[in-house]
Amino acid sequence: MSDHSCYSPSFKKPCDVLRMRRKRSAAVIRGAAAASRGSDGAEIRPFAPGPRLNTHSPAAGGLKRRNPFANIENTYNSPKKRNCSGNTAESKQLFSALCEEEKQRNANSLAALRENCLQTVRTKSEEPVCFSEDQSLFDEDVFESEKETLVLKSPGAPDLRSESHAEVCREYPADWSLKTRVLVTSPQSFSWAEHLKAQEEAQGLSLHCRAEYTPLPHSIQDPRSCAELRCGFQQCLQYWQHPSLPWLSLFPRIGANRSFSGKSTPWAQDTALQQCMMSEWSVSLTSLYSLLKARLCPYFYLCSYQFTVLFRAAGLSGAKGITALLSPTTRGLREAMKAEGIEFSLPLLEERRKSKENGSALTEGDEHCSTLTSEFSDKEEEQEEEEEEEDDDDECFSWLKEMGVQDKIKKPDAISIKLRKEHNEVRLDHRPESVVLVEGSNSFTLINFLINCKSLVAAAGPQAGLPPTLLAPTAFRGATLHTLKARSINVKTQVRTGYQDVCSLEVTGPVMPHALHTLTQLLRPAQKGGFSMALYTHEPSAVLNVPVTRPTEPDQQSNVLEELSRCGLQKNTVQQLSEQATLGKSALRHLDMRDYSYSWRS
Repeated sequence: MSDHSCYSPSFKKPCDVLRMRRKRSAAVIRGAAAASRGSDGAEIRPFAPGPRLNTHSPAAGGLKRRNPFANIENTYNSPKKRNCSGNTAESKQLFSALCEEEKQRNANSLAALRENCLQTVRTKSEEPVCFSEDQSLFDEDVFESEKETLVLKSPGAPDLRSESHAEVCREYPADWSLKTRVLVTSPQSFSWAEHLKAQEEAQGLSLHCRAEYTPLPHSIQDPRSCAELRCGFQQCLQYWQHPSLPWLSLFPRIGANRSFSGKSTPWAQDTALQQCMMSEWSVSLTSLYSLLKARLCPYFYLCSYQFTVLFRAAGLSGAKGITALLSPTTRGLREAMKAEGIEFSLPLLEERRKSKENGSALTEGDEHCSTLTSEFSDKEEEQEEEEEEEDDDDECFSWLKEMGVQDKIKKPDAISIKLRKEHNEVRLDHRPESVVLVEGSNSFTLINFLINCKSLVAAAGPQAGLPPTLLAPTAFRGATLHTLKARSINVKTQVRTGYQDVCSLEVTGPVMPHALHTLTQLLRPAQKGGFSMALYTHEPSAVLNVPVTRPTEPDQQSNVLEELSRCGLQKNTVQQLSEQATLGKSALRHLDMRDYSYSWRS
């Protein structure tokens, strides 16, 4: 170890070290001899450790040894030295010889590849298959093994190189759930949405009250100076609400007792004030239903402390008549509706029943196996529940057998059957499957039922005596005009190379379906067709996206657009809301637009 010249980092034996030195000295002698026979020129230093190639010294021991730790900048092929040194005749000849050899090797490989492909096509394909007419694929000068691929074309096969991109989604499905918050992010600035002028704000309010919409230009170069865009943004933030109490936030109502606690509620202990508020609320609800029936209001929401009701005009979501969805419900509420003569259905339970019936008729495929498995599991669960109930009944009457009086006391079979049915109905309470659908003339009976229902208003707690909240996109009797809160923030997010500016726009409040669609229509040209939108859904209203009817025909849909032309919404918004709901009991959670094309997650 003391002799550093004999030290080997790979711990080789002394005999191996000597053998390696002999080989290195022989290579140095051969390189010097070859360099002495060459013509004079610039000194060429190879990258690997070794001598200078154009050295005329006959002694090998006097040659300068190459630094083994040199980087690529010290070599002849480095970009810095390539322009400084001239090309000798010998290097040009060597380079041309290498090029000819590489061309010959590529030509041989191309010929072998072509022959193999033709042989494969002859043996495996029955159809006449030929190569592409573009012979540049087999041109030796442009052939690159890592970039070019061999393409086979048959008479019925499409051209892979001219394959079209994925289908562009110009619209997203209608979402009938209520949103509490919408967060929009984009690389483009949202400066056009802030600091509205008094004239722009007044014009936006006027357009909303008159149900007029100013068309936007197809492309906006400077959104901040576009008056139509700023007025349209102010217009889409407006909504109508009853009752209106400035010191209370009346949406959401389900599970919002904490936001009401500690606030002033003068009607809680005043019965006369409660009756006055309920009478005014009844007038507003009746006015909304009249507007809905005349198709002057497209839809409205009734938000109580227990459930939410969505009333829609005829033609929306593919329905022929007026529809009402109520969720979540309880067994007591459903029994009270039956007692009032209101005919309703449970669409999610009926859909599950139909899927089971259709699944039992299938005999092939994985769908049949999965359906049978689900049916078998459902039957097993029902059998287990029945066995548990029978065991409970047996345990209840086992002590009678011990006393010997089991024959004198009759077992209440009818009562147990009734209790079993009630148990199955109660299991639906407060679940998405408990959503109730009311159609046609039964919706008017539902209005009367809601007006006279005593359980509609909380009898105790922070919301005691407070009528439900009514939300609508158009004006109605007793309504107050409200504005969604909007603010824009510019933040920096960390990326791989550093920080990137990200602009965000936040909209809070009861964001209804028409406001969401109008907002996306404004963001499309303002943000150059690129933005992301995070949607925060009021969870009890997510189930309002269940389909209620079969898809309508195109002729019927065109009639719907004409009949709802005076409902106060844009034509393209009405067209989107008239489509059948496809989200089921889920809601949109994320909405993206890239290159004017939508993608979404629910």
